[in-house]
Amino acid sequence: MKSILLTSLFAVLAVFATAADRPNILWISSEDNGPHLGCYGDDYAVTPNLDKLSTRGMRYLRASSTAPVCAPARTTIISGIYPPSTGAEHMRSQVALPDFVKMFPEYLREAGYYCTNKSKEDYNLQKTGEPWDVSGGKGHWKNRADGQPFFTVFNYTISHESKIRNKIDEKDQIHDPAKARIPAYHPDTPEVRKDWAQYYDRITMMDKECGAALKEIEDAGLADDTIIFYWGDHGSGMPRSKRWPYNSGLEVPMIVHFPAKWKHLAPDEYKVGGTSNRMVGFIDLAPTMLSIAGIEPKEWMQGTAFAGEFEKAGSEFSYGFRGRMDERIDLVRTVMSERYVYIRQYMPHRTYGQYIQYMFVTPTTQVWHDMFHAGELNEAQSHFWKEKPAEELYDLQKDPDEVMNLADSKEHQAVLNKMRKAHQDWEKSIRDVGFLPEAEVHSRSVGMSPFEMGQNPELYDFDTVFAAAQLASSRKKGDVKAIVKLLSSKDSAVRYWGATGLLIHGRAGVKAGHNELVDALGDKSASVAVVAAEALGRFGSDADKAKAVGTLLSHANQATGNVFEAILANNAIDYLDDTAKPFLDQIKELPLKPGKPSPRVDNYVGNLLGKTIADLEGE
Repeated sequence: MKSILLTSLFAVLAVFATAADRPNILWISSEDNGPHLGCYGDDYAVTPNLDKLSTRGMRYLRASSTAPVCAPARTTIISGIYPPSTGAEHMRSQVALPDFVKMFPEYLREAGYYCTNKSKEDYNLQKTGEPWDVSGGKGHWKNRADGQPFFTVFNYTISHESKIRNKIDEKDQIHDPAKARIPAYHPDTPEVRKDWAQYYDRITMMDKECGAALKEIEDAGLADDTIIFYWGDHGSGMPRSKRWPYNSGLEVPMIVHFPAKWKHLAPDEYKVGGTSNRMVGFIDLAPTMLSIAGIEPKEWMQGTAFAGEFEKAGSEFSYGFRGRMDERIDLVRTVMSERYVYIRQYMPHRTYGQYIQYMFVTPTTQVWHDMFHAGELNEAQSHFWKEKPAEELYDLQKDPDEVMNLADSKEHQAVLNKMRKAHQDWEKSIRDVGFLPEAEVHSRSVGMSPFEMGQNPELYDFDTVFAAAQLASSRKKGDVKAIVKLLSSKDSAVRYWGATGLLIHGRAGVKAGHNELVDALGDKSASVAVVAAEALGRFGSDADKAKAVGTLLSHANQATGNVFEAILANNAIDYLDDTAKPFLDQIKELPLKPGKPSPRVDNYVGNLLGKTIADLEGE
């Protein structure tokens, strides 16, 4: 027994001896803000503490959050795997990781680091192992053992979307709304100006909190031993930035500081007070932290270390995505280069500005929406409330607000083709399971993680499903006949895209594939049946519509069914408008909560039903 204890003690001492030669790492993160800082050239911003940090460190000018909303963005960071690969892209989902994958702080803990997180996790993953020594309000580097290196995260919520619409003290109202820059996609109204001004006020308040964290390190005499990263978790909390994978939703500030003692671990291009145009994304943070700590990044990590012992050259592109956002279903993928943004819409029949209860609390969203329906907006401002093209391409140098789509520009076809290929190559490399309906991500993964299912060609024929999705969402009239044929596939995901493609083509699609859609109402895959029912319910005959609503009501009942199928079905019912009105009483009887506990998605069907019922009652 004595020998076992001595062996364990020596092992612990060995870890601490090694750890003593490793730097402290401090992360300061802020919520819902893009690079709207003085050090990024924003004259309207008041951010003295982060500006000062930038003079001691280096700013990344093309840093990307990968996802334009917190949970999937943080999921990318903690896992080192793209959420479309793990099935975790959808807001507030909760999927399993493979047994061989650990959340990256656990590897730091095994190397002797004291790891704390204050305060937000918000992962779309089931937490495995023990990634944190402390996570929550008490997380702090001060509580480590003497001489123990730390990896500490301080996350500041004061700039979050919800704070833009809350009252703040008069002393903190320092930005004049009249001087705010209004992007081309927003209407110039008092409400919009007030929201933008308060957004900047919140950034200043956030900057003070960052300053306090930096001062704490200085006062403790740890500045020479601590590498510092500051980043925002995605673009601004203003509508069309947050939740949308434009550059405005994905671009983040990222400032890194390496003290002289640890300059050998800094990026090769590191220059004090300098900048980098390297395309870095949240997918790169996990391998970079391991690399800084002297740990070789894991083979399954999909990013690249941009500092430390295992630094590698960067990519020409960064990749982004949008899946289900709260209660609304979507599928968008993006590719960004230093200059261009390519967006591929796989559900172009849905408007950009789908109604999301939480988003519509913001005054800017409300006035923007109302002005569109009153016909008071110009084309750039109206775009958000319309259906989408299959592809978009924007030139950030000439069009930083991303309002001039160049996808049809003859001069830009070479750029479009290059970025389209980059998108397709990336999809194949990660085997994106987001092309499965969300319910099937789970049903196909019984006994394993969605990641493992997605990597297995026998369980997920990615190439065939991906080809079906591209065909279905092309918006090309000549593709309709080929889309109809998808409904005869043995693969339910291919049939799902067949039904979706006909829905995208509206009346022409339903006319071409009418019989196939009627047959699909009884499909063994509820996801296929629901999409077919929406197509017939919106664009079919009166007889079709009655059958379609019956199908949707059966799948919308989440008390006896699947919560993800219910979200899909209730979305479809909402889009039926007057067709659903004769069924209002049955809709009112649908349960607001799932029959089985689903804590992170419990409220979404209730949100959908609240809107649908209010619309049908004319409120």
